[in-house]
Amino acid sequence: MPQTLFVNACMRKELSRTLTLARAYLADKENVFEVDLATLGLLPLDGETAARRADLQKAGAWDDPIFDLAKQFASADEIVIGAPYWDLSFPAALKVYIEHASVCDIAFHYTEQGQAEGICKATSLTYITSCGGFVEGANYGYEYLCGIAKMFGIPETRFVAAEGLDVVGLDVEAQMQKALDTIAKLNGR
Repeated sequence: MPQTLFVNACMRKELSRTLTLARAYLADKENVFEVDLATLGLLPLDGETAARRADLQKAGAWDDPIFDLAKQFASADEIVIGAPYWDLSFPAALKVYIEHASVCDIAFHYTEQGQAEGICKATSLTYITSCGGFVEGANYGYEYLCGIAKMFGIPETRFVAAEGLDVVGLDVEAQMQKALDTIAKLNGR
């Protein structure tokens, strides 16, 4: 059975409108594994941790827990990321997670010509977000994830956004419904 990996970067938990949208997208999925970044407590790689990880890679010690997130990411059939629009991008916890998932010889490898070649199993990465205003062409979080998907060999990226949710006088329910309509189309409804 295909597995969907849901990377939950909705730091406000159940109060998050992004999480509401992500849950709507995932409602039709049967085999979903969720990684909740608000509770994971990941730290950015520092010099010592990066060196340790590199030493383990060289030794082929792939059973070390430091590689668990990368193996989980690489083996998923579909990746769904729910993250609110923060500071032209997404919460820092998502960047730290990607840093942990981005492991050479698990998520990608280098060809003899020195080019990164993705080896992830996923056929799509769906990025779901919401924001108080309007992005207006400045969604660097989605652009970053498109680059990561390409590097990891994920051929399709998809985007769902509910925008303008904090604009006074704007119909928030209508904005959410537009995003839910997009989700229904992505799910073939």
